[in-house]
Amino acid sequence: MATYVYAFTEGHRGMADLLGGKGANLAEMTRLGLPVPPGFTVTTEACRAYLATGAEPDGLADEIATHLAALERGAGRRLGQADDPLLLSVRSGARFSMPGMMETVLDIGLTDDSVRGLAKVSGSERFAFDSYRRLVQMFGSTVMGVDSALFEEAVAGLKESRGVPDDLGLDASDLAGLVETYKNLIREQTGQDFPQSPAEQLQRSIRAVFASWNGERARLYRRREHIADDLGTAINVQRMVFGNLGADSGSGVAFTRDPATGRSGPYGDYLSNAQGEDVVAGVRNTVPLAELQRLDPSSYALLRRHLATLEAHYRDLCDIEFTIERGTLWMLQTRVGKRTAEAAFVIAAELADEGLITPDEGLARVDGEGLARLMFPRFDVEAVGAALAHGLAASPGAAVGTAVFDCAEAVRRADAGEQVVLVRQETTPDDLPGMVAARAVLTSRGGRTSHAAVVARGMGKVCVCGAEEITVDARERRFTAGGVTVEEGTVISVDGSTGAVYAGAVPLVDSVVMRYLETGERSAGLVDAVARAMERADGARRMEVRANADTPEDAARARRFGAQGIGLCRTEHMFLGDRRRLVEAMILARTDEERERALGALLPLQRQDFVGILEAMDGLPVTIRLLDPPLHEFLPDRTELAVRIAAAEAHGDRTSDHDAELLDAVNRMHEENPMLGLRGVRLGLVAPGLVAMQVRAVAEAVVERKRAGGAPRAEIMVPLIDAVEELHLVREEVRQVLAEVAAATGVPVSCPVGTMIELPRAALTAGRIAREAEFFSFGTNDLTQTTWGFSRDDVEAAFFSAYLDKGIFKVSPFETIDHEGVGRLVRIAVAEGRAARPGLTIGVCGEHGGDPESVGFFHAAGLDYVSCSPFRVPVARLEAGRAALAGTDTSDSR
Repeated sequence: MATYVYAFTEGHRGMADLLGGKGANLAEMTRLGLPVPPGFTVTTEACRAYLATGAEPDGLADEIATHLAALERGAGRRLGQADDPLLLSVRSGARFSMPGMMETVLDIGLTDDSVRGLAKVSGSERFAFDSYRRLVQMFGSTVMGVDSALFEEAVAGLKESRGVPDDLGLDASDLAGLVETYKNLIREQTGQDFPQSPAEQLQRSIRAVFASWNGERARLYRRREHIADDLGTAINVQRMVFGNLGADSGSGVAFTRDPATGRSGPYGDYLSNAQGEDVVAGVRNTVPLAELQRLDPSSYALLRRHLATLEAHYRDLCDIEFTIERGTLWMLQTRVGKRTAEAAFVIAAELADEGLITPDEGLARVDGEGLARLMFPRFDVEAVGAALAHGLAASPGAAVGTAVFDCAEAVRRADAGEQVVLVRQETTPDDLPGMVAARAVLTSRGGRTSHAAVVARGMGKVCVCGAEEITVDARERRFTAGGVTVEEGTVISVDGSTGAVYAGAVPLVDSVVMRYLETGERSAGLVDAVARAMERADGARRMEVRANADTPEDAARARRFGAQGIGLCRTEHMFLGDRRRLVEAMILARTDEERERALGALLPLQRQDFVGILEAMDGLPVTIRLLDPPLHEFLPDRTELAVRIAAAEAHGDRTSDHDAELLDAVNRMHEENPMLGLRGVRLGLVAPGLVAMQVRAVAEAVVERKRAGGAPRAEIMVPLIDAVEELHLVREEVRQVLAEVAAATGVPVSCPVGTMIELPRAALTAGRIAREAEFFSFGTNDLTQTTWGFSRDDVEAAFFSAYLDKGIFKVSPFETIDHEGVGRLVRIAVAEGRAARPGLTIGVCGEHGGDPESVGFFHAAGLDYVSCSPFRVPVARLEAGRAALAGTDTSDSR
């Protein structure tokens, strides 16, 4: 029979899958001898069983009773004992941290009888009723389903009537009356009474925390963080310790290093005379952790020792929750802390310098997504006047958007394409959808460890907290600061690196990390940390990183970013702009002579394009894809032409012969599904001279570069191959043109000929195609479309959001490679292609080539290179190095 409950003394950090992250770490701190209030953990296995059946698994109640009895013996008092009650907390604790997304119930065991006993034994009636009203509020909303806003309105009204700014201004009588108000609210809203049985409180709280795994905000957070829905949560039942016993008590959150910047030294928030939930909820503004040294020097010194112990043990930034109960320090939680991208790089470098981790471990602790965020621009603060207000810089970055004051409005405006800043007094877990939608979060209350700060950092969102100069009026949908009123819809700028808030849109300047990546200009701190990670990644990676570039400017930029060639140069982009008329002439040609004349006019223009690109990438491979899209894309829109002709006729004007010819050509070429029609290799095979013109332009560009002393390495890639016979015919034409150019110029021209694997049939017949192809490059955009059977442009807006909500997608298959379907085709093509042609060079040039998680997959699949947009080249370099060190996909299998 399964064991569903473990005492903290029975577990360890390696049991996180079973005990959840919080439970495993509580057990680990207990093993280390740190002062942890005793308790036990109900496993994730019990949660999964409960969610599957709606009932507790057999034996769970007995195990809980056994462990509760042991707790009671150790404490020398019973749960809810009338004269001296043992009180418990019930907290969720999933395998992966989900801050604030599931439920917590504190002070379980208080009743109308035991609250009097607690008042007597503690010597503080106010403390007892403060704890009781917390239990009734938490239990009422979490377990009994009462709208939490009703409780908030009741306490806000009481504070207003008493003329006090916060809960500390309420006395014991006020709080006792608030308990009765809360109990009446529960009765009115549910038809039930608040339970006076401590055992019932505990049982129902455990069930409610289990059920919160499937709550809306928890599900949304898991989708956002790509956490599996079937893991379930553990539950930690722990003896209560109290930070709300007076000025000599309090609660706080501490980090071993600054999670925003990575600076070493303890960092956090402390709130005297408060329970832990007050710190993260932002109900009162906290004081910096350093202030605890003045308030309670001995507890501060002990806390610093415990922080050092934990960081050395976990070899990483640790996030700690603690409570001081009348001068006694208790450690309530630890975990490896969430951090910003900047902090991740700095901490990894510093821990390596300190010898706690190796450089390889340091590289594993940063990622391409974080690097991409560091490449974003920052505010040019010298270009603006004074800030509207300042708060705590909780999560760095620069964000501009319209101010909104509730979650629903943030989501509505963001869905309409607007950039928004969510402004609140403080956020709660219910605000998560608005935080996901917003570019930044701004609160007037709360510290750097408040809910808003922790969640924003985890999501990479800009966040400023505790901006006390701001008065938020959510009802009137505005805030005021320094005599300035900001209405909803007004544009503001939020600087998460300095804590400043500005009116209007502040201009941006490039980041120092971007400057380093493009110029190599190095400096201390963050830039040095990034540079070290990049150097280690480049030294470790097996895969090359190339760029998708169509102009000499893009090619030069990509090379500055470290690209080792061009994996995709799209020739169709060279046919746009002023050259469109020449393409039209080619399409409208009635004779071979007219067609050859049009192609002849295009050739020198395209040749010069290739010369510039080959010069920018001198000595490195440049893979040039022959024309891919259908020709109608180079013609005017069918409806636009028809309207233009009709308008001319309505005014008695003679219809342009050219327009009439164009409309005739558009009608002739019309296809119901052009992306699956006459395009790619098919077009090259039926449009005489088109392939030859492009290949001749490439060959002559190679000759020109060689004569100039260059080392051009042009490769020719044939798109949309379905059958090996198609590639064979095009390859013969390519060879003929290359030979003609070599004979005419006296300069040898050799260009490898390969193909894009972008159709399922090509992947499944890769062994045959490899007999003709000298290289493969996966076009994963089209391969994803044709494998899934949908058009990206049509379906993303139509139903992708619904598919994500329903869990059909964990992430869009156009963002991250679909391992099971498209990924399997990639693996088949790699295996069969190399079996037929050992040493076959294989890369990828679709958008997935710059996606951090996909890069890990391509490494594991055995590809030789990835190719991506120039600005994603550093990201791909970093991820290719991480993948090489990991040996497989770098994702955490969530």
